[in-house]
Amino acid sequence: MADTTKTATLTIDGKTFDLPMHSPTAGPDVVDIRKLYGQAGVFTYDPGFTSTASCDSTITYIDGDAGILTHRGYPIDQLAGKSHYLEVCFLLLYGYLPKAEELEEFETTVTRHTMIHEQMHNFFRGFRRDAHPMATMVGVVGAMSAFYHDSTDISDERQREIASFRLIAKMPTIAAMAYKYSIGQPFVYPRNDLDYAANFLHMCFSVPAEEYQVDPILARAMDRIFTLHADHEQNASTSTVRLASSSGANPFACVAAGIACLWGPAHGGANQACLEMLKEIGTVDQIPEYIARAKDKNDPFRLMGFGHRVYKNTDPRAKVLKQSADEVLDLLGVEDNKLLQVAKELERIALEDEYFVEKKLFPNVDFYSGIILEAMGFPTSMFTPIFALSRTVGWVSQWKEQLSDPQMKIGRPRQLYQGADLRDYVDIENR
Repeated sequence: MADTTKTATLTIDGKTFDLPMHSPTAGPDVVDIRKLYGQAGVFTYDPGFTSTASCDSTITYIDGDAGILTHRGYPIDQLAGKSHYLEVCFLLLYGYLPKAEELEEFETTVTRHTMIHEQMHNFFRGFRRDAHPMATMVGVVGAMSAFYHDSTDISDERQREIASFRLIAKMPTIAAMAYKYSIGQPFVYPRNDLDYAANFLHMCFSVPAEEYQVDPILARAMDRIFTLHADHEQNASTSTVRLASSSGANPFACVAAGIACLWGPAHGGANQACLEMLKEIGTVDQIPEYIARAKDKNDPFRLMGFGHRVYKNTDPRAKVLKQSADEVLDLLGVEDNKLLQVAKELERIALEDEYFVEKKLFPNVDFYSGIILEAMGFPTSMFTPIFALSRTVGWVSQWKEQLSDPQMKIGRPRQLYQGADLRDYVDIENR
């Protein structure tokens, strides 16, 4: 990040301090406050870090006002429409689109790493049957460092590479096993003759008693869900991975921390919240009542899956996933599924109703991914694990980038202390 000639001047008690500014490739200029405390003896106050750049990165860029999301400069709609998940993984990891032979080698490497250590099967069986799949994933991914000692030395570039492959390759297997364990079915081993998305669906829905054929439409929809959730700049879980990494933690511990953060309903649970809202509405004839409630400022009810905290226009991922949602619903039908009937009618209203159009409350990626996963037969408890599986490559890419940054320091946010002033201890008999 190169310095520019611009500076920002801060005045405190009559004293002025010149702070350097940086101009990014895209986005607003950044005021560099790294030396502010040393020069002026003050901290900045920014709860949630909504106005603070915690790092410089070359991976993902978001312009929420314009509805733009790019990976390494490539628009997400082009990647989701023309590429596929593993090619996007290569792009995020290495910074460029691979040639045919590079992509083939990368896909082969990932495919050959999808099995997990056999002793990890026993680890799964230590969880209660009713354990949430996310709880299982946090534990199992964190435990990978106990099984793969040869890829935990973060100072070794080759070990970092091996850990990256292992996490991307094994996460679908771990997520599928968490699902199978939660429903009491036997684990299904990965198959090297299937692509990444089809292999995941096969591990989730096949059983030993009969043959299961993955429909290419469902596999393509699954691949798009993976692609559209691959990375999203410095969100809460990615920042968690980076913060854990800054302490020198091993890659499996860092990603497990990211999974734990993603589990929060305000982050990774949006598509699950959307489906729970559809269940609350229940039937198509109840929609007008809930639309009216959504428009009532005094009613706490909110329509989930519409609008976005970051994207103030449209979610660029939603348009692509809508196409897959339409294809999946055409294939599987909605006639016998009241939830999907409600979803389709809500979508129609949101795209036409003046209230929603004016406020730009368009269906977002969580709305469509929730519909697709519901139609495929996934329970809502699996929505966030699938999100975690998708986001793993983003976490790994950000982790690798941070480790190669010569400016990296251990994360140590400051605070605005509002507690008691200095006071003396009082013996218990005198209190």
